[in-house]
Amino acid sequence: MDHFLTPAQLHAETAGLSIAATLAWLTERHPGAVTFSSSFSYEDQVITQIIAAHNLPVSVFTLDTGRLFSQTYTLWQTTRQTYDLSIKAYYPDAAVLEAFVETNGPDAFYQSVEHRKNCCHIRKVAPLQRALSGHAVWVTGLRAEHSPNRENLGLFEWDEHNRIIKYNPLLHWDTAAVKEHIRKHHVPYNTLHDQGYVSIGCAPCTRAIKAGEDFRAGRWWWEDNSKKECGLHRHPSIST
Repeated sequence: MDHFLTPAQLHAETAGLSIAATLAWLTERHPGAVTFSSSFSYEDQVITQIIAAHNLPVSVFTLDTGRLFSQTYTLWQTTRQTYDLSIKAYYPDAAVLEAFVETNGPDAFYQSVEHRKNCCHIRKVAPLQRALSGHAVWVTGLRAEHSPNRENLGLFEWDEHNRIIKYNPLLHWDTAAVKEHIRKHHVPYNTLHDQGYVSIGCAPCTRAIKAGEDFRAGRWWWEDNSKKECGLHRHPSIST
């Protein structure tokens, strides 16, 4: 990993530290090279609030796929204003996206898993690679509770594909703890959560979940559960 510490070493160095203290430690070790990807989910809003409250030198970015819910854009604006925070947006390559849509249609992702994954790659994975370029640490809002595939994730991981350290500070938080932080700190959140939406992505690919359904049931609901990853988070135990 070149000059990077291993996940085990990072665990040892930050053992007992709060999320804010861990982020501060990471920014001291990697000045100007710690970045956080926000999709404005419950989890991401918690992390944003922590970064802002402690004035941490962590850059924040988001991936604007062009197919987000209007409520997500509203929350994006509200978050900027609430925390006086700069949030850099990364967009799909226009020429590549135009060619894909011209060849396959605007809703090709419903036609096959291959088309859906290609759409995700163009709209999210490729922009993510640009966003992470030049950074040493990628902070995410992943939680083990999100899906069985994520139960084996570590608090720190080495992302070989992007050559970057991943820090998943809320990995072991349950939904109740996330909601309590939102309530306690008056954190703005996506109003779609109040309508049964749990995991919120692109509008055509997200629906509210029904009683008894698991966390990821509302994402790409027309596909087999084993295929429900977009390629952003690559891990040996996660299907991409």
